[in-house]
Amino acid sequence: MENVLIIDDELSMCTLLEKFLSKKGFNVESTTSGNQGINLMKDKFYEVILCDYRLTDITAEELFEKIKTHSPGSIVIFITGYANLNIAVNLIKEGAYHYLAKPLNPDELLEIINNSISENTGESRKVPSESEDSTERIEDSQPLDDYVYGSSQASRKMMEYVKLVGPTNYTVIIEGETGTGKESLAKLIHLESSRKSKPFMPIDCGSLSKEIAASELFGHEKGAFTGAVSAKPGVFELAEGGTVFLDEIANLSMDIQIALLRALQEKIIRRVGSLKEIPVNVRIIAATNENLFDNSGSNRFREDLYYRLNEFTLKAPSLRDRIEDLPLFIEFFLDKTCIELDNPRPTISDEVWECFKEYSWPGNIREVKNLIRRACLLTGKSGIIGKEVLPEHITSLGKLDLGEVGIEGEYLADLDLKSASMLAESKHILETLDKVHYNKTLAAKMLNIDRKTLYSKIKMFNIKV
Repeated sequence: MENVLIIDDELSMCTLLEKFLSKKGFNVESTTSGNQGINLMKDKFYEVILCDYRLTDITAEELFEKIKTHSPGSIVIFITGYANLNIAVNLIKEGAYHYLAKPLNPDELLEIINNSISENTGESRKVPSESEDSTERIEDSQPLDDYVYGSSQASRKMMEYVKLVGPTNYTVIIEGETGTGKESLAKLIHLESSRKSKPFMPIDCGSLSKEIAASELFGHEKGAFTGAVSAKPGVFELAEGGTVFLDEIANLSMDIQIALLRALQEKIIRRVGSLKEIPVNVRIIAATNENLFDNSGSNRFREDLYYRLNEFTLKAPSLRDRIEDLPLFIEFFLDKTCIELDNPRPTISDEVWECFKEYSWPGNIREVKNLIRRACLLTGKSGIIGKEVLPEHITSLGKLDLGEVGIEGEYLADLDLKSASMLAESKHILETLDKVHYNKTLAAKMLNIDRKTLYSKIKMFNIKV
């Protein structure tokens, strides 16, 4: 039985991890003090040490040096609520096995611990994991990395495609609405491939400005631009041998699209501020909530990049298209949230289930997760999730009935010009939102306004979304 030491200044996190790992067959101890953790290492060897990056009594760098001194054979995994790519790179360079961001996924953590022990000893530890890679797991609808395998026809078809394309080296475009689990699908494809033991590096292209996108993707040299105080590798280098997941790829600027196309075609990159060509071996999976084909050839997305990426397209179905899977998602997120809050598992009242069945779920799986987390928090230890803990837009079915807006005929004739104009605008916004399944980014583009303006109008017109 392997020994695991947890060092985290949050007592709740220590308790949660200790309970979870103990159930999985590990001998677990925990402490909220870095210095106390060092003292424990002097008396006992721990195969795995889970350590919070930000402790109150010692820095992570100092603690890591002391771990290497007092327990050089231990596998060190850092966890933090303040994920930073540079910190992760530096820690792994210094010898840390992995770096995980909070909130932790229990199945992912267990898989990483098992893999680290297996690599360290050359033997596989037979600890059951919900995230084991097998056909039986898929058929049984077990969770992996915040993903539930549904039993609906749409879900089964999607998993057939994942199993088909996973073992290949194809670049893949995953299309789907916001919140449908595109990153989880990309992770599944990665785990089905021969690259599964190598890094999976997701990056949100929607959050990258033109100025920093090149640096994040391809890295930069010291002095390449203001603030570049040291050289830094990009995700293409960090993911060597593995998979790079480019989420919301349509948001990349034209300049970055050209550089990305070159990297895909020639399998080489150049850091910002450098002329040195670096060979890279990565698989690309891209995701979008837009139709790249419609945008290709325009000023929005390069046509040649689209055809280079589109070796295989996978559709992530909306929750509306597999509504029979809804109970699976709800039960899964209930279990996870109750473990996180250390609360008994509540039951869902019949009236709440009716609301869930009637609601259109424009936010898809992500909306289910957030709603269940909110409901569990408000319910506390009372045991029953009632209608009173649901947001108003859920209990009122989430949409306005366009037939009841009433801006036609005699009613419209009784209004002044400004009021009639506002009602017509409200109706047009609502129809557009409905057309794009309440994807506000896409709706703003169709309406030719920015997102902030759309949010302001949604609030002004009291549109339930």
